[in-house]
Amino acid sequence: MPRYEIIVKGRVQGVGFRAFTENIAENLGVKGYVRNLPDGTVEVVAEADKQTLDELCSKLKAGPSMAYVDELAITEKESTGEFRDFSVKF
Repeated sequence: MPRYEIIVKGRVQGVGFRAFTENIAENLGVKGYVRNLPDGTVEVVAEADKQTLDELCSKLKAGPSMAYVDELAITEKESTGEFRDFSVKF
């Protein structure tokens, strides 16, 4: 099972992006987390099968209505199995 480490660039802080991501991930059965980074980007670490992760990325690219996503920088790695669910980190 793969693990995607995703940096979401654009207007993605202060627009409900983390809650949006958490909702989508939970509906898809993805495990991992989402958090804001100090540089104004959002980090998503997600583990699931490749098809599910690709669907998550498609939804992240669209984002919530107030967001504007410029780019998803995706690094694919091996799953670690460290997550039990999907959460928002503060």
